Amino acid sequence: DDDVLDLSTPVDWASAAERQAAVAFFNAAFRAEESGLRQAHELASEVEARDPELAEALRLYGDEEGWHRELLTEFMAFIGGEIRPMGRVTRTFYGLYGRAKRMETIVLVNLMFETIGSTTYRMALGRVRHEAIRPMLRILTRDESFHVPLNVHFLKLAMRDRSAFDRARLRALYKLCFVALVASAYASRRRAKAFDGIEFRELARAYAEHLGALFEREPELGFEPPRWLLRLLDVDPTTLAGSEAAERASIEEAERSVDRAATVVGALG
Repeated sequence: DDDVLDLSTPVDWASAAERQAAVAFFNAAFRAEESGLRQAHELASEVEARDPELAEALRLYGDEEGWHRELLTEFMAFIGGEIRPMGRVTRTFYGLYGRAKRMETIVLVNLMFETIGSTTYRMALGRVRHEAIRPMLRILTRDESFHVPLNVHFLKLAMRDRSAFDRARLRALYKLCFVALVASAYASRRRAKAFDGIEFRELARAYAEHLGALFEREPELGFEPPRWLLRLLDVDPTTLAGSEAAERASIEEAERSVDRAATVVGALG
């Protein structure tokens, strides 16, 4: 209730290209929130009968994504943009995601989307200096940082009692999505770099590090990142377990993040 955007001061854009890049950046954020809302509520309905507490958590999680969508709709108008149709790459990602039916598949893919989202928001928050922009970025950074460890927990619940074949299928999907999402950093740079100032290799490396660290403290799940891609981006696989990225995916981090203000510390350098 305390998160009210101050949209009274116009943004002093450096160029038209910067404004268009900001519109593309937040349009992508809107699409991610829209997808998360739909999938969370569908999963809540699916598990309601057998696990009402999990269903309630999923429903609240979806409601928060819906609140972000409302904020972003208002914010897009403020920066002179509008909600646009998805580009080809984004449309392909979400089209495939929308066809998923198994709970564990939906949660895994959503977790990976949340990871690259929270990583991008955190990096952008440390660079964007427009005071009228930063509150929106701060809300997204704070909440998506909380959603990552929350989704790791959801995935552990979703994988209970799954067969060896189902687990192997999910591990293969993790590697496939890993490569695709790291590669997606290239498409995002063409559209959003003029706004957030993040270079392709820097963003791709951050994606690889955070996606690779997701399950380093959950070895029983058996998820292993493609080590060839980590090494290609100068990420040492042996350091992931003790990294800050792994800490952000832990259930302890989710518990600490109940104080949402703490989740943006370190993003402002």
